[in-house]
Amino acid sequence: MSHTPHELAEEFPELANQMAALRQSDSHFAKIADEYHTLNRALHRAETNVEPTSDEHMVDMRKERMALKDAIYAYVKAHPAAS
Repeated sequence: MSHTPHELAEEFPELANQMAALRQSDSHFAKIADEYHTLNRALHRAETNVEPTSDEHMVDMRKERMALKDAIYAYVKAHPAAS
């Protein structure tokens, strides 16, 4: 099985527990995290030529992944875990 880079827990290891809790309790966060996960997997398949795509489309997917990652980070920081 190949390893998919850029998983959220690897990108933000210090926030992994908080993201897991938010996934369970916050439908908006769960939605954007699922969008990131789906896009990240699609991008990985394109990068490894499992599902080839054009260079332009790959660039667009990378930009979208970065925007989602930024949104996820901002959301987690704005919604600290309950103590």
